[in-house]
Amino acid sequence: MLRHIIVFISGNGSNLQAIIDSVQSGTLECKIDLVVSNKKSAYGLTRAEKAGIPTLVFPLKPYKDAGKTRIEYDIDLANKVREYNPDLIALAGWMHVLSKEFIDHFNDNIINLHPALPGQFDGINAIKRAYEAFKRGEITKTGVMVHKVVPEVDKGEPLIIEEVPIFESDTLEDLEERIHSVEHRIIVQAIKKFLGI
Repeated sequence: MLRHIIVFISGNGSNLQAIIDSVQSGTLECKIDLVVSNKKSAYGLTRAEKAGIPTLVFPLKPYKDAGKTRIEYDIDLANKVREYNPDLIALAGWMHVLSKEFIDHFNDNIINLHPALPGQFDGINAIKRAYEAFKRGEITKTGVMVHKVVPEVDKGEPLIIEEVPIFESDTLEDLEERIHSVEHRIIVQAIKKFLGI
């Protein structure tokens, strides 16, 4: 039985591309039914369109401008996505914290890619914060995890964790590149693991 996923993005979509490539090559046996972005400028939307995948742009700003809450936004987004009845929602560079009101619609079927080890550098700018901590001598490595999504940011049960070394010679860009190459691999592994395929 073919499994159906929806991918949420906010930016470049390189992790989305890794998923698309794996689906197209047959190494990931599922169908991407929809790519959702909260930013219409996200290049990931172009990647989706080139692959023939439907897209949904759903920005928060009109809600804020109308005096509506993030929870109202989340509920409306959940209702739109629920029509697709996905087996899994993969947050692959989605830069918006989803509320309990969104999460509760999807029966523990949401995973998130986060460029840090569990309990370290939750939230935004995780790679930069890890790099700065390394420079201060506080850590010797960082990592990437894919975890189940719960209302607490980056606190859900990890599905896959991979450590990433930091070297004295690294620039921030070097570390970002090393982390992204791990992300592209483990987001696909985590989807396979979650769906049991």
